[in-house]
Amino acid sequence: MNSFGFGTLTVALFALVCCSGSDEKAFEVHVRPEKLIVEPKESLKVNCSTTCNQPEVGGLETSLNKILLAEQAQWKHYLISNISHDTVLWCHFTCSGKQESMSSNVSVYQPPKQVFLTLQPTWVAVGKSFTIECRVPAVEPLDRLTLFLLRGNKTLHSQTFGKAAPALQEATATFSSTAHREDGHHNFSCLAELNLTSRGGDVFQKHSAPKMLEIYEPVPDSQMVIIVLVVSVLLFLFVTSVLLCFIFSQHWRQRRTGTYGVRAAWRRLPQAFRP
Repeated sequence: MNSFGFGTLTVALFALVCCSGSDEKAFEVHVRPEKLIVEPKESLKVNCSTTCNQPEVGGLETSLNKILLAEQAQWKHYLISNISHDTVLWCHFTCSGKQESMSSNVSVYQPPKQVFLTLQPTWVAVGKSFTIECRVPAVEPLDRLTLFLLRGNKTLHSQTFGKAAPALQEATATFSSTAHREDGHHNFSCLAELNLTSRGGDVFQKHSAPKMLEIYEPVPDSQMVIIVLVVSVLLFLFVTSVLLCFIFSQHWRQRRTGTYGVRAAWRRLPQAFRP
């Protein structure tokens, strides 16, 4: 064999070894869907697959309840049930002694179903302060929740919540404002928005029932003094008239009782003592 033929054979063998080794190392593992989002206690279906033609072993690792629904050499289909908390699913396959895996995040959510709005006080003078409070019970994840306090269509205040907040607690937003005349012509409401688009979900919104403020003009101090004086005088006249009526009625009763007593005593006297 000449040197040219030997060199060609060497290159071919090297290429075959490299390519076969590359095929063994290049297989991939996939999990579908990649992002999973469910409500508490719900179930979902997960598919684990690989590009390896003849995997030696494969499966799904999770702390949740799982059932294998169907399988072929390159894929396995599972049912995950009774999901109550956030977790991670791991799909894995082994091909030619090498293991590859892929994870999928599972997020549990609970959309806002009740939104309560409170105005305190509900009857307020122009220029005085009042408080708007919004409460939303049992929502998760709180770090994806935003509360909007609205006057009509205008946002007065918005509040978000950090990841450190515990799940399924009552979310509360409070805002203090000064009453204006036009506030009496607008509805106040609260919008709770749970945005799960970053986790593969949707945007869930819930409005509170609208409420209105009773706005009144404050009475000037001078007018207030006059009103107090007039009310005091009227009250004094009323009490005086009641007392005078009582005194006159008692005096009249005493006079009648005294006259009748003299006449009765006169009748009881014997004839001899009468003049």
